[in-house]
Amino acid sequence: MLKYSYQPNERQKMVKVEHSLKFVTEFDETNPVAQQFLKLDEYSRVAMLESMLKDLIAPAIEPRLEEINKNGSYAILKLI
Repeated sequence: MLKYSYQPNERQKMVKVEHSLKFVTEFDETNPVAQQFLKLDEYSRVAMLESMLKDLIAPAIEPRLEEINKNGSYAILKLI
C-alpha cells in the first residue's frame, strides 16, 4: 500500500469503499514467450500481471494521488 501524508482529523470517520479498475492484456499466441505465459494456470497469470501492473503504475500515479488527496475533505483515494 502507498503511504500518504494526509491523515483524517479526529472528527472524521472514514469508511472504506473498495472498487476495482479492470485491465485486459492481450497476448499473441504465436509468440514463444506468450505461449509459455499462457501455459500457466489462470490464478498464476492474473497474479503475475497484477503484480507487474502495480509495480509499474503505482510509482507513476503516486504524485497524482497526492495531488488529488491534498484537499480531501470527504474522500481519500488510495492504491492498495
